[in-house]
Amino acid sequence: QLQLVESGGGLVQPGNSLRLSCSASGFTLDYYAIGWFRQAPGKGREGVSCVSSSGRITKYADSVKGRFTISRDNAKNTVYLQMNSLKPEDTDVYYCAAGGLCELWTNEYDHWGQGTQVTVSS
Repeated sequence: QLQLVESGGGLVQPGNSLRLSCSASGFTLDYYAIGWFRQAPGKGREGVSCVSSSGRITKYADSVKGRFTISRDNAKNTVYLQMNSLKPEDTDVYYCAAGGLCELWTNEYDHWGQGTQVTVSS
């Protein structure tokens, strides 16, 4: 069964960092673009970042450019989202997803994880 699992979320103070991980079981991530999305209660899912299957293409939402970095380690079957200089408005549930192309809209992705909570608060 194809499964994505996010980890690394938690409670941090503004200005601090977190690294989220997206791991796969039942399939290899090598052939998939991976996207990170976030969603607040009652709101739509927002594209945060994505990386192509080769790793050569990355995209970021304007709200996180310069603060977040996406990377992939295909040997570990894992994709990371390094989040620096976190702000209270980054508080959301973060999801990773696997799909065909690196895009920041949900329709591109077929497989989704269950999400991990990130809370930025003093």
